[in-house]
Amino acid sequence: MSRVGRMPITVPPGVVVSIKQDEVTVTGPKGELSRQFNPDMSITLKNNSLLVSRPSDNRVHRSLHGLTRSLLANMVEGVTSGFEKKLEIVGVGYRAEKVEDKLVIRVGYSHTTEVLPLPGVSLAVEGANYIKVTGINKEVVNQMAAEIRAIRPPDAYKGKGIRYAGELVHLKTGKAVGKKT
Repeated sequence: MSRVGRMPITVPPGVVVSIKQDEVTVTGPKGELSRQFNPDMSITLKNNSLLVSRPSDNRVHRSLHGLTRSLLANMVEGVTSGFEKKLEIVGVGYRAEKVEDKLVIRVGYSHTTEVLPLPGVSLAVEGANYIKVTGINKEVVNQMAAEIRAIRPPDAYKGKGIRYAGELVHLKTGKAVGKKT
């Protein structure tokens, strides 16, 4: 039995879960999320907790068991508290600013880079060097953060670029200058 898959998901008060065959809709104070799951997985709601069970110990069913439970837990957490990803811009002259709903990033290129938020995601700039990506869908929030980071990933030698807050960047030492004898 999957350790992750068999754990129940507690549904907090104020969250409504509706299950129609293989589609689950979760509605909460932050919004509504809907997703289709594999019809082999059975999802039940008992005493304010969601349970996921699988029909057999087939390899495919075992892999879907934990995945289905994790996706459901992320949906419940998203509509109650939401998700947030912070990015940090490191480098002299590197900065970001919010213009209307777009994010304008200057990271050493000859031009500025404009980023439009994905649907269901909001972007905020704290100071000039911190970007905050928030939303209710964990998958979309992380995708947006990855797209912003891909504009200028951290450099291996100086560490300049866009990184996740708290990300550890290992710097390479560069060329060793030897003495001639």
